Amino acid sequence: MPIALEKAGCLAAPGDNAAIASQRLEAGSGIAADTTHFTIAHTVLEGHRFAIEPIDEGGPLLSWSLPFGKALRRIEPGDYLCNASILTALRERRGDFTLPDEANFADFHEPPPVDVSAIEPAAQVEPAASPRFFEGYARGRRGVGTRNTILVLGTSSLTGTYARTLAERFKEVGREFSNVDGVVAVAHTEGGEAGPNNLDFVLRALRGFVVHPNIAAVLAVDFGDEPIHNAMLRHFMAECGDPLEGTDAPLLRFKSLGGSSSLAASLDQGAALLQSWLEPVNALARTKQSVQHLKLALQCGGSDAFSGVCANPVAGWVAKQTIRCGGAANLAETDELIGAETYVLQSVRDAATARAFLKKVEIFRDRAARHGHSAEGNPSGGNKYRGLYNIAIKSIGAARKKDPLVRLDEVIDYAEPMTKPGFYFMDSPGNDLESVAGQVASGANLILFTTGNGSITNFPFVPTIKIVSTTGRFDMIRNDMDVNAGRFLDGVPLDELGAETFELALSVASGQRSAGEKAGHAQVQLWRNWRQGGHGRDANNRVASKPNGRPLSIAAQGASAATFRACRSERGYATDQVGVVVPTSLCSGQIARLIVEKLNAMALHLPAVSRYVTFVHTEGCGVSSGDGENLYLRTLIGHAAHPMVRCCLFLEHGCEKTHNDAMGRTLEEYGLAAQHFGWASVQMDGGIDPVVTKVVEWFDRKLSGRKEPENAEVGLDRLRLGIFSDGPIDDSAAATLGHLAARVVASGGVVVVPANASWLGSSAFTDTLRPEGPVVATLALGQFARHEGLHVMDTPTRHSTETLTGLCATGVEVILAHVGVRPLQAHPLVPMLQVSSGVDVADVDHVLDPANPDQAASTDDLLDLVLQVASRRVTPKLFGQGYTDFQVTRGLTGISL
Repeated sequence: MPIALEKAGCLAAPGDNAAIASQRLEAGSGIAADTTHFTIAHTVLEGHRFAIEPIDEGGPLLSWSLPFGKALRRIEPGDYLCNASILTALRERRGDFTLPDEANFADFHEPPPVDVSAIEPAAQVEPAASPRFFEGYARGRRGVGTRNTILVLGTSSLTGTYARTLAERFKEVGREFSNVDGVVAVAHTEGGEAGPNNLDFVLRALRGFVVHPNIAAVLAVDFGDEPIHNAMLRHFMAECGDPLEGTDAPLLRFKSLGGSSSLAASLDQGAALLQSWLEPVNALARTKQSVQHLKLALQCGGSDAFSGVCANPVAGWVAKQTIRCGGAANLAETDELIGAETYVLQSVRDAATARAFLKKVEIFRDRAARHGHSAEGNPSGGNKYRGLYNIAIKSIGAARKKDPLVRLDEVIDYAEPMTKPGFYFMDSPGNDLESVAGQVASGANLILFTTGNGSITNFPFVPTIKIVSTTGRFDMIRNDMDVNAGRFLDGVPLDELGAETFELALSVASGQRSAGEKAGHAQVQLWRNWRQGGHGRDANNRVASKPNGRPLSIAAQGASAATFRACRSERGYATDQVGVVVPTSLCSGQIARLIVEKLNAMALHLPAVSRYVTFVHTEGCGVSSGDGENLYLRTLIGHAAHPMVRCCLFLEHGCEKTHNDAMGRTLEEYGLAAQHFGWASVQMDGGIDPVVTKVVEWFDRKLSGRKEPENAEVGLDRLRLGIFSDGPIDDSAAATLGHLAARVVASGGVVVVPANASWLGSSAFTDTLRPEGPVVATLALGQFARHEGLHVMDTPTRHSTETLTGLCATGVEVILAHVGVRPLQAHPLVPMLQVSSGVDVADVDHVLDPANPDQAASTDDLLDLVLQVASRRVTPKLFGQGYTDFQVTRGLTGISL
């Protein structure tokens, strides 16, 4: 029996010639329309498009009555509509059907130019007939909060670990202080390297977090000498006229970790301060507040073909009603509106506002072009798999978060405050978390997050209402979603869905927990810096001499007979055997953390592995292609295949650019068999609880029956040592490091030194090792060191955490770091010793490791300490305290899309 067209698919708008399949349509299926019947030529996935009428060669393919492609040849009714990129994306997946041999349309996203001179000022939607209210926290000049939260703010990335560690002490605060919605950390990737291009973005975002109405108290933490620090933030806030004290200000303290206080003492001091704030914060009460104080962030993530049909219109309806009640709404993600300019500007306050919007689009295009990219790089693998063929379709659908009747009132920069009621556009990238952070900093106190695949994203101190686009996906992950907008496809009118969601929004604003809050995880990411040029680069930001993987040739020196205790593994000898969960993107990172915490708490199959670790990072979704993505993939693969890893599972979110299938293909390119790894998906495996269970069961099966690895005494030819120096280093310490490196290399071991290590700039380096020829990079960042000897790893940035993340991907199993200014955040997998030579670093006894490499005679002691760590007899101090971080570099050409 043929399938009725209205059951087989839907039209985004009347008059479209491309229908969206509302179910999987098998090849050969008959489709019955009002006046015609046709047959599906190839299996069409749910959310993908098929033609419903003939389209001549060169003719436009239409959705929402706007062109998204042009036919490469005549297209018949029932033909699967495929461009080249969708065929590439589907071939990466494990499909059970035959794809068309070639594309039948080419992308087209050139909307008619907007004639700004012809724009007539539009009126905003009519005010609501009666006022509406919610229960919120009045904060004076700062507005009204929907939550009552204490914030520990890492002002730069260098204090992120402190912020997380301190907030973790208060994770059960709600049990005793029921009116405190949490003590949360904001840790991010920015401000740790000199000369950032995003300085104004970061300062506006940090300032917006501090004065946010959902925040009752803030402890901002720095070292005092970073490129972005507390004094800079405080000065910026004063310039903005922000309340720093008094009834309108949050309880606020700026704390520096520099000076004589130890890390342990600093954590205790921070904890005492937070403890003193709990009673007064808990005493604050909700009061009846007008909806005019509600400011919505409109965001989408993991979008699919139905997001623009169902979920985004529901969010747009709620935004319209909020504006009618005197509130505000904020639309963001600049690159996801490219191609939808005409729609966005069909109702606008005036020509100046239209020009401001178009200018933001132009600037975004130019920035991407300077890095060799375009907005076409935005749709992720998950987007394409779920039917968003190109940026034109994605943009047209994304713009539907603005109701057609709502007027665009204001255009603001990233994290710029919303000071008036109405509808805003905020400049930001399509990366969900980077964009959300800017909207929160602009004052949004409630987030409406639409999703097709089922994105689980949440923000630490602003509640997120997640609106999923189809009933099937809602049923799959209903515990992690709030609203089923797919009911629209099932026949429920938009006005009914919108009204229900508006009532839910008022309830959540009044304190009802959203699904994400109940799940207990959240993430923050600021708009990441984009770089231009760098040391050792040519005019196109390429490494001047491409690393060839061969070690530097150095003068022959005496070998050592020293040994250490190693584990005998399936792949040879290693210093440890660890279970690893690798999140393929930022959005699965927090779930990976939850899983690893559970595995360690269960002590599952210890000591077959000594522990479980994961690598929470910020990439895989909004990083552009090219150098940035290559660095990211190489870094993750290097960690997954690290000698210390006994078993590893990849965890995808499900809609990211680097999903599991993409990671599997990359593994094969590196000569690794995908079947040796585990695979799980937050979305496809049913949400958070089911995927946690699946991963635990995989490790249980994988390690069942395995015993503790055998130990054996091995020589230095088995040692893989990383040596790093951050900050000043005197010649005697540099010489000691040189003697140590020479001894390991002479004994047949591997030593890897990052190119940005201050040690390399010391004359003692060349005097001690006497390299033959220039000292050049022999390894790319994160490239596995396959040959014994002395290697120099390329470092496109000078950020210490990015450097250490890349260094560990080379396969080193112990790191020796000389610190000249401050202790470093350690790495979660590879133990890192931290030593110094006469530098006044606070808390030497509890932070630095017991060695003083200020004389060549201390080489033996230093080598013995390294071997004690390699033998697992000594644990480096900060590493043992879990004071760790992991940050993947974007390199010099990666930008946020």
